[in-house]
Amino acid sequence: MTVILDRQNLMGAPTASGWHRVCAIDELEPAWGEAALVGGKQVALFRTTPDQVLAVSQQDPATLSNVMARGIVGSRGSRPTIASPLHKEVYDLETGECFTNPELRLATYNTRLVDGYVEVAV
Repeated sequence: MTVILDRQNLMGAPTASGWHRVCAIDELEPAWGEAALVGGKQVALFRTTPDQVLAVSQQDPATLSNVMARGIVGSRGSRPTIASPLHKEVYDLETGECFTNPELRLATYNTRLVDGYVEVAV
């Protein structure tokens, strides 16, 4: 199940610095993706450690389908990765680099934790 988190009354509005509060970190399961609408963009969020969340575009660069939150979370050495659920291209979650096809790149977004909430800059 994909949860679209877009809470305009409490969250989602950008701060003066361009950060958007998306959700409490406790709402994200470790090693599982969730989709969120952040600043009008579809973003896939991945909780990779108890206190780290990485954000990438929800759009698969190979197919242009919005499915990356349903990808397979893994790693290549110490690098956290996401494999597209459609064609299984493997992307670095921190840089967006595609390990299986250097012509593809996944957009990445900065994240931070503030008072137990995930914020994303888009």
